[in-house]
Amino acid sequence: MEKIIEIHQAEKFYKIGTEKLHVLKKVSLDVAKGEFLAILGPSGSGKSTLMNIIGCMDRMDSGTYFLDGIAVHDAKEKELTRIRNEKIGFIFQKYHLIPTYNVIQNITMPLLMRGMSLKEAEEASRDSIRMLGLEERVRHKPRELSGGQQQRVAIARALVGHPALLLADEPTGALDQASGIEVLKMFNELHQMGNTIVMITHDSSVAKHAQRVVRIVDGELIDNEHSEKM
Repeated sequence: MEKIIEIHQAEKFYKIGTEKLHVLKKVSLDVAKGEFLAILGPSGSGKSTLMNIIGCMDRMDSGTYFLDGIAVHDAKEKELTRIRNEKIGFIFQKYHLIPTYNVIQNITMPLLMRGMSLKEAEEASRDSIRMLGLEERVRHKPRELSGGQQQRVAIARALVGHPALLLADEPTGALDQASGIEVLKMFNELHQMGNTIVMITHDSSVAKHAQRVVRIVDGELIDNEHSEKM
């Protein structure tokens, strides 16, 4: 099966004063196209560092990383910016919506960054807006929306550029239980449509919604399992 992510022997160190902290320890991870993977781990396990490497927001100190066939480990900063914009749709715990922008402006932002005109970007965003049920909300500001609605806007923004990978960081962490279940249902629907999803979480009840679960503890992947929903 075609692979979207191929990480081999990734290591990451941070210096804290005179101490050298070994955050990732020879981590290897493959993710197939169309797979829904959860990376599960407690605070301080290295899961956020691994997420930042997958999302091209941080660099490994050693190892190799191919994303959709691109050698990320050799990429320069300008190329990493392009990869983040074109290959990855980010979904964050805190939504990261621009408060002064309305829904349509937030959703079209990644396309405008690629150089599309506003008219082209709005046209290209229609499917995402319809899919997430936001037709009646496009002129609303984030403060006028519930947490669940804001996360739907964030998902629509992530989808609008048809990325190779959806990368979700604790996507239900700021939501009440009902809204969290709704978001996880959306993820399952997106997975069924063929989207590749990597979800970072500390919550095993959230992780079980994924197709496959990888656990990270003390910077090491310690097991690799199919979730109960399979």
